[in-house]
Amino acid sequence: MSPAGVLLVEDDVAIVNSLGEALRDEGLEVAVAENGREALEILRSGFRPFAIVLDLMMPVMDGWDFRYEQLRDPALRAIPVVIITATGFSADTIRAQFGNVDLLSKPVPYPELLDLLDRARAAGSTAA
Repeated sequence: MSPAGVLLVEDDVAIVNSLGEALRDEGLEVAVAENGREALEILRSGFRPFAIVLDLMMPVMDGWDFRYEQLRDPALRAIPVVIITATGFSADTIRAQFGNVDLLSKPVPYPELLDLLDRARAAGSTAA
């Protein structure tokens, strides 16, 4: 079974609305979580995206804690992650704690995000 779409983990409603709509216009299924805990619930209920678009700074469970839990779960650890953040963390700092992830700064450069998602989907379809 091929992955269903993208999981957008973001607490900023404007970003959720704009990115979600744009991704749906590309023909993608988009599930949305407002924080890392909600994202884990969605994933553990069976939704298997080909990629996760993850904000770092969120209430309840931030992106750092979500990624830690994702990597601990054998069923979830292989799902590619694209980090989107407005904060000034360096790519080296993020990759040291997150592993091999792609990183985009806010405002999200949409063409670059689409390119990263296309690559993740292609990699997932060859692994299936």
